[in-house]
Amino acid sequence: MPDIKLAQLPDRTPVKLGISVMPDLHQALNDYAALYAQAYGREETVADLIPAMLTAFLESDRAFSKGRSK
Repeated sequence: MPDIKLAQLPDRTPVKLGISVMPDLHQALNDYAALYAQAYGREETVADLIPAMLTAFLESDRAFSKGRSK
């Protein structure tokens, strides 16, 4: 095997999850998507925004980061 600097890339195969949300959360997500479109001039579906929202949430949770690294 050649000795190259770049490490092997991790698995990037998306995992599809199905969830159910309450009507008020569904409306809030739709409202967020509308505000996102206003802010960036580009419409994105709620389904496309949710992974980024969850990533941002998990990255901002310091207790989760500490607990996960143990």
